[in-house]
Formats: sequence, C-alpha cells, structure tokens
Amino acid sequence: MISRRAALAAIAALLSPVAARSAPGEQFDVTSGHDSLPVSRYAAAVDGKRPAVIVLHGSRGIELRARAYERYADALTARGIDAYFLRYMTPADMAALTSDAHESREAYETTRFDGWADTVGATVTDVLDRPDSSGRIGLLGFSLGSYIAAEAAARDSRIAALAVLYGGMPHAMATKVKHLPPLIALHGEADKNVPIAEGRQLVALGKLVGTETEFVPYPGKAHGFDFSDTDPMTQDAIDRVTRFFQAKLAV
Repeated sequence: MISRRAALAAIAALLSPVAARSAPGEQFDVTSGHDSLPVSRYAAAVDGKRPAVIVLHGSRGIELRARAYERYADALTARGIDAYFLRYMTPADMAALTSDAHESREAYETTRFDGWADTVGATVTDVLDRPDSSGRIGLLGFSLGSYIAAEAAARDSRIAALAVLYGGMPHAMATKVKHLPPLIALHGEADKNVPIAEGRQLVALGKLVGTETEFVPYPGKAHGFDFSDTDPMTQDAIDRVTRFFQAKLAV
C-alpha cells in the first residue's frame, strides 16, 4: 500500500520543472529493408561506455503523449542509461492503424510483427556499433510496442533485458519462442484494451523457457495508467522499470 506521503512525493516528481526534463541530443535514421525510420537519442550525462534501452511506443505514436514517454527517458538517463526512441511505423502502418475497424487493425498488425522486429534488430545493431556502447542493451515496449519488443527479444540474443507495459507476445510467435532475456511485465488489472491475461501469458512463456521474470499487476488501473500526470502509480511504474534495467544491464 502506497502511503499518502509517498503519493505526494510521486506526484511532485511528475510535475517537476520543465528545465529538469530531458531533450533528445541526436536524431538519426535506421534502415530496415526498404524503410528508413527515425530514432531520437537521449544520452546519459556519464562519460565512457554506457548501456542503452530502445523504447517502442504504442500504436498512437510518441507525439500525442510525448511528456509521458520522456519521463522514462529522464529516469533512464538519470541512472546512466542512454534511451533511444524508435519510431518504427511507416506511413503505410500509420494509415492502417488509424482505421476505425478493430478487426482490420489487428489483422494488419499480425502481418507486420516480423517486419517491425527486423527494424528493432537493425536499431540494435546501430546502437551496439556506437563507440559509447557498453554492449548491454534492453527493450522497453508500451502496448503494441510491447508485442514488438517481446518478439524482437525472443529472436535476438543480443537483447539483455525486456520490459513490457500492458502487452504480450504475438500469438503467432508464442509457439516458436526458445529464449527470452530477463523480463518485467507491468499491467493494469482493469485494462480493457489489452487483457491482463496477455501479460500473464508472456510471463508464463518466459518461465517455460527458463527466463527470470517479474509480473506487476496494478489493481483498478486501466490501459496506459502510467501516462497519468497525477497518479502516483505512474512514478511507481517508472521506478520499477528503470531499476530493472539498471540491474540487468550492468556490465
């Protein structure tokens, strides 16, 4: 149970001054197949080689809730971890995922998971080739981005840690998984967009292949609960995720 004092402290942290917020220090493109996708880098203020986390946004992109995503960049860089925000959607993806028909969106996503995971793999290569890379890299996914992160991590042994928020494993990939890195999954119990069973199934799959796993349910919380500017559980989620990466990506 979170105390009133802790709740007030968490809300104060969410409402910290603009001057304390991170800003991307570098923009570059990563090439995957015929596509060139933009990446924004938030660098930690630490000299030498550093671990990194690639962040995969939900289906509505980053800009709509940019500050919510940037809070994770702030927390990661404060712990000496570089954050890379990959905008993995092509114009065709964005057009398809703004469709009003839920069934058509889901059908489209099913055809794209492999391609999106390929884009993540190309980004991993680019990040690991940097002179400031420690060679340790994690994936952080939100909603649709969580499914992409889970598939990419299952396919790519270079991924050292995986954090997913309100997501799971693409169903077509689930029977093929032989490996997953250490995993933490956070999910609201009142999520109506992605049932909490999806997160539980991902963790069960991780245990099946011998992965170190942690599942954190949030009673009464809906999809995207950690994007709230006033809910103390936002800071709780950010702290859990960033502590996880700090521990698992240490050299």
